[in-house]
Amino acid sequence: MNGGSTDMMRAFSSAATVAIATALTAIAAVTTAGCIAAAPPDRPAPERSHRSGGPADGNRELTAAEEVLVRRAEQLLVKECMEKAGFPYWADTLPAPDDLKGGGYFLTDVGWAKRHGYGSRLQRKAQNTRRDDRNSAYVRTLPDEKGIRYSDTLLGTPSKGALTAELPGGGTVETPRDGCRAAAKGRLYGDHPAWFHAEKTATNLTSLYVPDLVEDPRFTGAVTAWSACMRAAGHDHATPPAREKLPELTRGLNEPEAYAVEVGLAVAEATCATTTPLAETARALDTEYREKRLARYSGEIAAYRQMRLGALDRAERITGSTA
Repeated sequence: MNGGSTDMMRAFSSAATVAIATALTAIAAVTTAGCIAAAPPDRPAPERSHRSGGPADGNRELTAAEEVLVRRAEQLLVKECMEKAGFPYWADTLPAPDDLKGGGYFLTDVGWAKRHGYGSRLQRKAQNTRRDDRNSAYVRTLPDEKGIRYSDTLLGTPSKGALTAELPGGGTVETPRDGCRAAAKGRLYGDHPAWFHAEKTATNLTSLYVPDLVEDPRFTGAVTAWSACMRAAGHDHATPPAREKLPELTRGLNEPEAYAVEVGLAVAEATCATTTPLAETARALDTEYREKRLARYSGEIAAYRQMRLGALDRAERITGSTA
């Protein structure tokens, strides 16, 4: 490999490491359709009902619409619990299914890219939703003592202990055993401690295999083809994600102008990922490396998927609707 190619792949590996670190430190991560990510087991799934039949249905991932339905049910359970404790709770801060798509290391859904670019406006919408959250506004009106009681009721109290899970890549995470959020998860997933262990294990596996995957010659060859496609489209990017250059490309532009640049770059990235071997190669290698490296976690991965499907069944009963 010549010096230029070596530098290119060193840059790509460094960027991949940053992406992995970001995924591992996020409070909650959803890997969604329309992207290839350093993916936890809830990778892109066909948009179909879990009652569609087939041998793999008991071990499949949720669609974005199903994910939103489960979140809605969890919020309704939290609301019920809080109201029983004498507090109001508003369950109205949920994303749309399309909002959950498009994250990840590089885009593959051209339609989503045309609608949202890299999702900057969706991110601002989410920030505004958090800022205007009625529950947070309500807590700010409470006297200190009542505010603490509200927080303890919702989030749990340290004095009652915490659930602990060891992360596959090292370190541990904790969550309160009690509180309405914990109770809601217990009702939705069937067993809160088991769910916490399975979820924290299954969604924190990328560091065990992605660093080697991005060095695989099959992947680096696909990246080279993607880069050539981007260059032909007028975008000089050696490696994904192309979005890293957006601050430079949009400097000095107003919001509509910057958004137009964002959409154009996102569409080119997704188009080149799907018209070159990159998207297909990344998916195939992700499956291959996971099978080789993650066998010891197969029980947790299966439990995670099955508990999510169980939660979907309960969510349909709780909400009286289907995805």
